[in-house]
Amino acid sequence: MDAVQIATSVLSLAAGVGIFLIACTMMSSNLESLGSKRLKRLFAKTSKSKLAGVGVGAVTTAAIQSSSATTVMVIGFVNAGIMTLAQAATVIFGANIGTTITGQLVAIGLFGENSVSTSVIFSALAGIGAFILAFAKKDMTRKIGGILAGFGMLFVGLSMMSDAMGDFAELEAMKNFLAFFKNHFLLVLIGALFTALVQSSSVTTSMAITMVVSGLITLDQGIYLTMGSNVGTCVTALIAGLTSTKNAQRTALIHLIFNVSGVAVFMLIGMFLGFGKIDYGFLFSHMFPNAPQMQLSMFHTFFNVITVAIVLPLTGLLVKLVIKIVPDKKTAPAADEPHFRFVEQHMLTTPPIAVQQIKREILSMADTATENFRLSCDIACTLDYGKVETFRANEKQLDFINKELSRFIAELLQADLNEKDRLYLTTAFRTLTDLERVGDYAENIIEYADKLKEANETFSDDAKREITLLQETICSLADKVITAYRDHDFNALREAYEIEDGVDGMTADMAQRHIKRLSEGLCTPDVGTQYLSLSTNAERVADHYINVGKTIKSYARRSRQK
Repeated sequence: MDAVQIATSVLSLAAGVGIFLIACTMMSSNLESLGSKRLKRLFAKTSKSKLAGVGVGAVTTAAIQSSSATTVMVIGFVNAGIMTLAQAATVIFGANIGTTITGQLVAIGLFGENSVSTSVIFSALAGIGAFILAFAKKDMTRKIGGILAGFGMLFVGLSMMSDAMGDFAELEAMKNFLAFFKNHFLLVLIGALFTALVQSSSVTTSMAITMVVSGLITLDQGIYLTMGSNVGTCVTALIAGLTSTKNAQRTALIHLIFNVSGVAVFMLIGMFLGFGKIDYGFLFSHMFPNAPQMQLSMFHTFFNVITVAIVLPLTGLLVKLVIKIVPDKKTAPAADEPHFRFVEQHMLTTPPIAVQQIKREILSMADTATENFRLSCDIACTLDYGKVETFRANEKQLDFINKELSRFIAELLQADLNEKDRLYLTTAFRTLTDLERVGDYAENIIEYADKLKEANETFSDDAKREITLLQETICSLADKVITAYRDHDFNALREAYEIEDGVDGMTADMAQRHIKRLSEGLCTPDVGTQYLSLSTNAERVADHYINVGKTIKSYARRSRQK
């Protein structure tokens, strides 16, 4: 080979790696978006048993073609407090099994030397998928086209990598150079560093398989490079965990300890086998003779399955270990510090899950807004400020969620979403504004209470009873709207509309009764002003809850049109 051929091979290898990575991303995003509902249901099953968690991790990773994405998703769940450390550990174990599917696909693609190769056949799907993407109108059809295109491109990239490796195999100098790397620890280190660099263990494993098939490296070298890729893939999770909660950091640490432990155990076994002049390459070449493409992919699967089998019974001990390594702070953060309860920044990498958690965050915000309205009416009637600090903390939380969740949604809208999720997010902005306005009106009611206290005055007993009845009615309306929002329950929404009509009548009656009390000298003009202002603000609270209900109808109508 001359210099031009070598340069061409290097560029072909780089192009192959790039296409392979793009293909993985395309498949991951489209599969994730298309199967969002199934993905949500799948993660709900992790609490049933350890094996269920392993199964969920394996299936999810096999579906979205990224163990890193699964692990980051799990860290987000732990950070949001919706998954325990033990549950997260079992899903991570399963993710390592699921990631071996890519290696198996690569091995299948390298069959067919004396006929039309399976790689060429599968590569043709890239053209079919691109054709669908070009002409399809429906969102689901376009997702399917994206999956087919990604799947085909996976094998286009593989074919380019394989051809480049074949060219390098003709260079004796290259063979002699790679033969130098026989030290198992060095090979593991190289595999880990390369995986950390490209952020994909699938690329490292796939390149190792093509290098073994082309004869550039031995099967044993490929095995240790692949083991190193398991360590390198932890980098993404560690980065995600660094800026998260203690439990999220522990989850990332579980991932690292699990993968490093598996490599350590297999390296010790490899050293023991070495005393008998046997290595993993010898064993798997005899188990799968004349099929070098299967030898490394099968070892990869065997390695991860056995590692899970060893560590799974020790899950409890592993959780205790990471809690000791990353202990809780002695002084807990302030309870009233504004924060997300369900959303986590790293969920942006898994849009379907992020959408689900946004809805939970909005429902939590609605509960907080309703609590503050209830507290404001109680304080106005009793002038008891014992819970005013709770009110202030809630108001900070409402402002924080309105601002930060809007920002989060804006970022999420830039991701590849299915049409229904995109429609929901566009309505969520309005919902956040309405709920934040409920909090603002509750603040106004507190100000009316402040004025009464400063003037050393109070509402009459009749006025208090009327305010309490209005408060209870509006809270009932809020409960109906929240039920409708959570479950798309249009019966509950219809009941909410009926209650809102009653609120309008109640506030009109309150104004009439106030005039009567004023004429009878039962209340002063100043107290009456605060009373009327309170009833007006309460009525507006009801209006904003009805606005939240209207977004449900709008979303449902537009979804049907799509």
